[in-house]
Amino acid sequence: MTMNPAVDLCWEVGHLEEIGKNRARVRSVAAGGGGINVARHVVRLGGRATAVHTAGGEVGLRLNRLLDEEGIDHVAIDIDDDTREALVLFEAESRHGYHIVPPGPHLHDHEGRRSLDALVQAVGGCPYVVASGSLPRGLPDDFYAAVSRRVREAGSRLVLDTSGPALRGALAEGVFLLRCNRTEAESLAGRPVRDFDDARALNEHLLTTGAAEIALTTLGELGALCSTGHGHTELYAPPLPGEPLSDAGAGDSMVAALITQLAAGEDPVGASALGVAAAAAAMLTPSTEPFDLDVARSLRSQVRTRFRTDARRRGV
Repeated sequence: MTMNPAVDLCWEVGHLEEIGKNRARVRSVAAGGGGINVARHVVRLGGRATAVHTAGGEVGLRLNRLLDEEGIDHVAIDIDDDTREALVLFEAESRHGYHIVPPGPHLHDHEGRRSLDALVQAVGGCPYVVASGSLPRGLPDDFYAAVSRRVREAGSRLVLDTSGPALRGALAEGVFLLRCNRTEAESLAGRPVRDFDDARALNEHLLTTGAAEIALTTLGELGALCSTGHGHTELYAPPLPGEPLSDAGAGDSMVAALITQLAAGEDPVGASALGVAAAAAAMLTPSTEPFDLDVARSLRSQVRTRFRTDARRRGV
């Protein structure tokens, strides 16, 4: 589910000049947004997925065409306002990428209700639903809490990857699996989350309060911590075989690999290990472009794990 999708434009410049024109070439144009990116990668990994998303205006029509051309099964919810466009600008000289994202459309209450109905209708017998990305303006902060209730009633499990008030609004209802990056983790903890100990304190809190059955907190170059009722597993990021170019698609790549493995019957720790490897592989691409499957699979064997049960309760 992607409530605030985008058409992702990736441009490349040789050197970004402060004065005068910057001549760019178009690297790629693709349908984007958290859930759409996850669906794309799930299919590439051999799974099946349906992208449920909003679409409005001319950009929304283009978004639908891009998904059709790519062969991604999708359900579009018409909205009055325009779908957003996002820009990834890659400077070849410095090999730095800049991800520029506008806020997106404003949705009305009835559009939010239609989106929930469309999601439930699309769920069918799917064991997992992924809700990923920001909420557009106009929707209440507890929208994902409503998603969680509807998904549970439909007999599926919700994997949530969002941020800000939308993240906090979902915690009271609880989800099956919650993925937080370091920024999101710090917003929940109210203090820096620098290492596995900090992540363990937060994850323990999320589990004991019923916010999530599984908590996965990512720590950038360190890796990630996967926490369940059985304990906490530290997953150490593998060494990259090349220069990191962008983290724009790392989170979505992780969730896609994770959910594909869970749907195939893998345990949460093993699924998270492939997720860490996929995120690392995505760092080697200059935008939200798909990661290299062979690289991700080779990195999986280099993801070291350490199981811990001695959680340090620090009070979150």
